[in-house]
Amino acid sequence: MASKRITHDVVGGHDALRFGLDGVKGDIVGVHPLQSLREKMKLDLEGKKRSILDLTYGSAFNLRNDFERQILSRFQRPPGVLPSSMLGYEALTGGLEDFGFEDYLNVPQDSETHRPAEMHHGMEVCLGLSKGPVCPSLN
Repeated sequence: MASKRITHDVVGGHDALRFGLDGVKGDIVGVHPLQSLREKMKLDLEGKKRSILDLTYGSAFNLRNDFERQILSRFQRPPGVLPSSMLGYEALTGGLEDFGFEDYLNVPQDSETHRPAEMHHGMEVCLGLSKGPVCPSLN
């Protein structure tokens, strides 16, 4: 029986001075079971809504919604002071009515340890010139 090994690249592509220390625990631990159940239920509900719209209005209506969803999901501001709100995408997908954990627990921008994103590094990550998250945090 082969032993299971966790491959972890200690040095490769992680800038510890810019993004903090990297840990193995984040790579191993998965999402919480309730979170995966919530996402599964959301996908099932979207599938049911899609089939109802297909039977009611025809397949062209769903194709048009898919095109609009693709266009609105790509629209973002450059990384910097003002975050992208994605208001059009949330209105199309019904995300405005969804009340998530982040709405009542904590806003990361109000934290004392929050560092604002650097526009130069954020654009490098978006263009594929640099690795790492667009906005580092002090975790």
